[in-house]
Amino acid sequence: QVQLVESGGGLVQPGGSLRLSCAASGIIFRTYAMGWYRQAPGKQRELVADISSGYIANYVTSVKGRFTISRDNAKNTVSLQMNSLKPEDTAVYYCQASWGLSDTYWGQGTQVTVSS
Repeated sequence: QVQLVESGGGLVQPGGSLRLSCAASGIIFRTYAMGWYRQAPGKQRELVADISSGYIANYVTSVKGRFTISRDNAKNTVSLQMNSLKPEDTAVYYCQASWGLSDTYWGQGTQVTVSS
């Protein structure tokens, strides 16, 4: 059974930082690309950042220079360090594991709220 469990969300003031983590089980983690997506109220889910099995990272333009994705294959975890947070970063953040075009798994999501 595949499980992706996110943690680290919460309420933070603008300009603050949060670190999200996602613990994976039930997959051969090192072979999967991992990603963080987010969905704000009334908006479609969007890719925030992803990292390949070969440690190549990509970011959506709006978070470049502020967010950093990383993975630890020894611990089966992927993290998203979020700095200089803005109100528009408010959303539910989801962890995704993908392998090829057929295997995709999602976590349950964690709420991030940026507000003063």
